[in-house]
Amino acid sequence: MRTGHDDNERDEAAPVDMIASLFEARGWPCEFVSDDEVSGEVQGSWASYQVRAIWRAEDHVLQILCLPDIRIADDKRPQVFELMALINEQVWIGHFDIWSNGAVLLYRHGLMLGDDGLLSLSQAQAAIEAAVDECDRFYPAFQFVLWGDKSPVEALASAMVDAAGEA
Repeated sequence: MRTGHDDNERDEAAPVDMIASLFEARGWPCEFVSDDEVSGEVQGSWASYQVRAIWRAEDHVLQILCLPDIRIADDKRPQVFELMALINEQVWIGHFDIWSNGAVLLYRHGLMLGDDGLLSLSQAQAAIEAAVDECDRFYPAFQFVLWGDKSPVEALASAMVDAAGEA
């Protein structure tokens, strides 16, 4: 008879390996950037997102980045920063940020793993799905500010109404 511990061992793997296995199982393209990083592409509701998983063994932290391929023009930065502050109040896990290198919008979340540094399939799935879901949830708000010239408050309100109408 297998114990619960044995079942867990079978369902866990090194973090980037587990993320790569999840991508492969879902038919999503991915590649290893290094031994500690994997990058792939996931089709969301609004756009195709680059998803990266970076493992920091010394801290036992797996960082998940989801990039919706939105670049922020200098003249829109103040509005986008205000919108991000409003959005980040709504997000329970992770947060949105702008990468200073290239002014790229991203969603970032860190998972603290145990001393064994293993990631389960359910953890990997939940982390990737949460990242894509949050990008999908707020993608319209960023577009309303960047292309629709709405204020951050109007953009968020419009995006939340639209999202509620789709369910």
